[in-house]
Amino acid sequence: MQLERIDSLPTDEISGLRVRPGKPLPFGVSHAPNGLNFSIYTSAGTACTLVLFRRGEEQPFAELPFPAYYRIGDVFCMVVFDLDYEGIEYGFRIDGPQDPVAGHRFDASKVLMDPYARSISGRDQWGEAPNWQALYPYRACVSLDDFDWEAERPLEIPSQDLVVYEAHVRAYTQSVSSGVKHPGTYAGLVEKIPYLKDLGVNAIELMPIYEFDEFENSRLHPDTGERLYNFWGYSTVGFFAPKANFAATGRFGMQVDEFKQLVKSFHRAGIEVILDVVFNHTAEGNEHGPTLSFKGLDNKTYYMLTPEGYYFNFSGTGNTLNCNNPIVRNLVLDCLRYWAAEYHIDGFRFDLATILGRDPWGAPLANPPLLESLAFDPILSSCKLIAEAWDAGGLYQVGTFPAFGRWGEWNGKYRDCLRRYLKGDGAQVGQLAQRVQGSPDLYQPSGRSPATSVNFITCHDGFTLADLVSYNDKHNEANGEGNRDGGDDNYSWNCGAEGWTDNPGIQALRLRQSMNAMVMLLTSRGTPMLLMGDEFGRSQHGNNNAYCLDSAISWVDWTLLQENAQLHDFVRGLIHFRHAHQALRVNRFDAPPSNLFPDCSFHGVNAWQPDWSADSRQLAWMFSTNSDSQPASGDTVDVDTDDVDTVYVASNMAHYASWFSFPDLPAGLRWHLCFNTGNGDQPFDLSQPAQGDGGILVGDRSVLVLTAKPV
Repeated sequence: MQLERIDSLPTDEISGLRVRPGKPLPFGVSHAPNGLNFSIYTSAGTACTLVLFRRGEEQPFAELPFPAYYRIGDVFCMVVFDLDYEGIEYGFRIDGPQDPVAGHRFDASKVLMDPYARSISGRDQWGEAPNWQALYPYRACVSLDDFDWEAERPLEIPSQDLVVYEAHVRAYTQSVSSGVKHPGTYAGLVEKIPYLKDLGVNAIELMPIYEFDEFENSRLHPDTGERLYNFWGYSTVGFFAPKANFAATGRFGMQVDEFKQLVKSFHRAGIEVILDVVFNHTAEGNEHGPTLSFKGLDNKTYYMLTPEGYYFNFSGTGNTLNCNNPIVRNLVLDCLRYWAAEYHIDGFRFDLATILGRDPWGAPLANPPLLESLAFDPILSSCKLIAEAWDAGGLYQVGTFPAFGRWGEWNGKYRDCLRRYLKGDGAQVGQLAQRVQGSPDLYQPSGRSPATSVNFITCHDGFTLADLVSYNDKHNEANGEGNRDGGDDNYSWNCGAEGWTDNPGIQALRLRQSMNAMVMLLTSRGTPMLLMGDEFGRSQHGNNNAYCLDSAISWVDWTLLQENAQLHDFVRGLIHFRHAHQALRVNRFDAPPSNLFPDCSFHGVNAWQPDWSADSRQLAWMFSTNSDSQPASGDTVDVDTDDVDTVYVASNMAHYASWFSFPDLPAGLRWHLCFNTGNGDQPFDLSQPAQGDGGILVGDRSVLVLTAKPV
């Protein structure tokens, strides 16, 4: 005789449904014998009701008040039997004090979304106008987590070997020019994997894919009438759920499986998946914003509040999550563990990450508990953790972010220096030398390595590369804010005309400047990151803050791939060159010399004599390492000079050409020219010997790359 488990049997009936007391952990909804376990936290709420909907129906079919003995500590938990797992949506009503000054904003008339919801409906079709009067706009759903990974696992590529490619899921393939079957979706992005693999990138960093509402703060442009959206998505509705309308199958509730298939497909192609995550604020805004979840569950716990009950706004978006409260800290940990374990995510980039190191009153903490917990978490131990080490409250921690030996950083100082040097500003050469070797001035004192520095010249936030060399000023009129939004410190140069021009000389200079930027980025030590479409001249027409534009301004125009094939082929060659040369990927500041040269050295027009003066606009750097040998002891090993990998980069941002003398090579080796941005007809040739061993002429505003090879 087979006996039934005692926990598979109901003990009560509420609202016509069989139930029993549940288990407090895990939070959210989980499977129980013959039923579902619902668990929700509230420290100051006095009563809780589970609200159940049939999928797509406006009104609930059942509301189940939690009996007092279904509460354990600050957690209400209940098992409900005989539910159609795939056909229900659920939420909660929480009663409690309505006392904003004390931090409490309970309202039992609101149906609140589960903050641990793993699937969310309500915005299943992008841009489809919602019912603004809906009782429950964002619906928590049950996820089955039954995807077959077929033994696939995260790739764990060392950070110094990565070439990261930042992309927006919808923008990347929404244009008809993308030629994909499912534009603007996870499935559409998968269709572009062959292109990305051929380009040579081995990590894609996706702008927010957690559930957000594109209609948040949506409005019509005051002049054009165009609908403006929350396009970028930096305003999270649900941290555990992939955005439904980024999925071709989202209207069928299959977004979880579609996104997992994306990760699986990228991993099979040897490309890691890094998520841009936003734990600094939520979509609920300030005291004038909606009550969707956290605000009605436990406002005082989840948000940083002033003594008067208002919201601190270190995020610039209305509220700030109280990340170092133990409850919120656990939510962040649970969330990232879930994405690492269930979605096989390789890493996370944290938007405005310095907020995660602030105490409940906004002061920076010396040893932030959340950052430390993430650094040492056993489930996240192989995940990349990357900080955007600044926030809207003015806290800038590039080089000083509390890293605990684990965190990388978007290096904003690299971006600014490279942009200024590229445009020909003076007094940049000394700083440039620090940046191209991985920023030892920022990271060596704390024992970190070159790969700590995520090097970038462009990202989603600011000009594209094509616009960086085509505009002196931002042109954000399409955003409907009178061109007041977006940064003014762009360090850009239009090369002689503002915006589009048919002047062939200016066009050639812009192409050369784009190539110069890519050469310096991809020959710097650290972890390079490219912005989608920069490799073939994507433009936003001077808009440096296209956060609200679901239009051709934001979408990648794939016709440019053919139109700007020379730039694309050049960048592709650079990426593959980087993968082939270990000297560019050494991840130590104290690496031993090679059998030929120091590990890292700097030069001017004369070898071994860099010009550090404020007027200098010329610098060469040389990296040299014994191939496949970086002994941990710091000692060199007996390696033949033929096995030494040496890369020499000569940059000249002056408006005149200069002769650069080479470092001398021993007999049997000679310098080979691999890239020359000054040669417009043939900017790269991986097998071309340099003309003359003594030196080479570097054209105005040009960069050359050479390697030492046997004669």
